[in-house]
Amino acid sequence: MDRPQFAYFNHEIVPYSEAKVGVMTHALNYGTAVFAGVRAYWNSDRQILYLFRALDHFQRLLHSSRLLRMDLGTTPEDLLESTRRLLTREGLHQDVYIRLLAYKADEVIGVRLHDLTDALTIFAVPFDHYVANDTNAHVTVSAWRRVDDNVIPARGKITGAYVNSALAKTDANLAGYDEAIVLNQDGHVSEGSAENVFIVRDGVLVTPGWDDNILEGITRRSVIELARRELGLEVVERSVDRTELYVCDELFLTGTAAEITAVTRVDHRPVGDGKMGPVTTQLRAIYYDVLRGCNPRYSGWNTAV
Repeated sequence: MDRPQFAYFNHEIVPYSEAKVGVMTHALNYGTAVFAGVRAYWNSDRQILYLFRALDHFQRLLHSSRLLRMDLGTTPEDLLESTRRLLTREGLHQDVYIRLLAYKADEVIGVRLHDLTDALTIFAVPFDHYVANDTNAHVTVSAWRRVDDNVIPARGKITGAYVNSALAKTDANLAGYDEAIVLNQDGHVSEGSAENVFIVRDGVLVTPGWDDNILEGITRRSVIELARRELGLEVVERSVDRTELYVCDELFLTGTAAEITAVTRVDHRPVGDGKMGPVTTQLRAIYYDVLRGCNPRYSGWNTAV
């Protein structure tokens, strides 16, 4: 992956090589940071880069920061302006991933959240597929369980919590799978390592609810709306048993990075007929049109840079 040329750091845009923190930085030592991942998509016909649901992402970042007692002194609109300035400076004419990181910046030893300095940085890099095999993924149900709301709140994108995801993802990849699905402490399906989960059963689209320790995904929310409005599907948010993954008609994962990733096998069992199903296929086509600003019904989700 290419390195950025610039970064937003200490309230200004600087060369990426100057955006540095010390090895004693609190966030590096204790995982006391939160982040947002935002995608921007290049429309080659219009020669425009479109940020997707940027204000929603920035609002969630601020919600996550509250969990760690952060006061960034900013608004979603401020973050949008800083991001647009950074992307304009980078001058990228391709699909982009933007990372915003809010972190405890003091160089001190001691586990706490209070009496620390809160800082923010933003960078952007060219980006293509997160799951390379995104139309035919083979996943496994991980032995690792999802973090609980009373342990590390899963609804916040807290950096330290992603060790949980890293354990599941690495074990899955080294065993030959594309991705992992993790269960919550009750044994119900929660998430992929960094994606929300959807299944299709008997024509109904089903996804785990917020009480199953999922991230409150923005792509998840978008897919639910598209499925209802564009395909007329019934969408149900409820707990999903592990064995439903083995008997469902279709299965896919959603996320800012993963977009809509079709799963065709779980633990060496085919999903449906072992190919990407019709609901997943239609949703992917609709979603990718929306991302690049090609569907006027959802123009409010796109922000031109």
